[in-house]
Amino acid sequence: MNAAAFVLIAAMIAGYVILDGYDLGLGAIHLLYARTDRERSASLAAIGPFWNGNEVMLISAAATLFALFPKAYAASFSGFYLPFIIVLWLLMVRGMSIELRGHFESDLWRGFWDVGFSISSALLALLFGVAIGNIIRGVPLDSSGYFTGTFSFLLNGYALAVGVFALLALAMHGAAFAWMRTDGVIADRAQRITRLLPFAVFVLFAIVTAMTLFIHPAARNPALWLAPILAFVALVGVLLARNGAAALVASSLMLLALVTSAATTLFPSLLPSYPSGAGLDIYNAAPNAYSLNNAFFVAAIGFGAVLVYGTLAMRRMLARRIGTS
Repeated sequence: MNAAAFVLIAAMIAGYVILDGYDLGLGAIHLLYARTDRERSASLAAIGPFWNGNEVMLISAAATLFALFPKAYAASFSGFYLPFIIVLWLLMVRGMSIELRGHFESDLWRGFWDVGFSISSALLALLFGVAIGNIIRGVPLDSSGYFTGTFSFLLNGYALAVGVFALLALAMHGAAFAWMRTDGVIADRAQRITRLLPFAVFVLFAIVTAMTLFIHPAARNPALWLAPILAFVALVGVLLARNGAAALVASSLMLLALVTSAATTLFPSLLPSYPSGAGLDIYNAAPNAYSLNNAFFVAAIGFGAVLVYGTLAMRRMLARRIGTS
């Protein structure tokens, strides 16, 4: 059951990365591919029905971590408290930018919120990548499993490299979504961005992979190389895609493979200790078996309901493309 709980949380994180990843990525390139007020309105309309629903996955993953592995949840929030507060503020700015932009007919007003939307989206993608990098590398933990480092420790070279990689990968993912979802000139620009970003993503992919092999000994196990290879194949698929839908599917598979690679590299750890030590894993961070079983089945049912509802809603709302006319 402990392993099943780990898989459930990994699946929720993968769902969040794929779903909220495309609107974070679209936000990161918002000022690059949408250049006029009408084009930026269309860009926001493309994610309008989805962005707040996609964030349900983030809330679900955090709640599930709290229910299934409360010690890991407590240690994570004690160590990443300041970054989590920054993430909260960025989520607020991003939501306000989407909701408030159209309230006044003013170029200055709309331009301010366009910049806020783009910067907050890019920083969120970067910080989520930094968090994942630190989890893979490990953080200083005391004997009780609580973080003993500093905020500056979290901004290490490896974590920042993973953060930049996450930003570029999600920007590519968002460009593919914009290519599929929009029409006209902004779709053409999104297509060009989707064609160009895979080269930068590949460079960072190679750098992060090499650093991971050096930092995390478990990653050197050949049995764990399948997921990174599949991620590379999917990245090539993005480059060769003939339309936005195919590019989005390929980028989604790449992100799924990357999350799978990170999860299999960590397993059974949840929060490794740096520079050495066991840290928190799926056994010492879990509650008693009775609580774990009950929490798992409740979380699994909820996750299944979100997947069914989300699939039906997206099929209905993706039928129309957004144009600038």
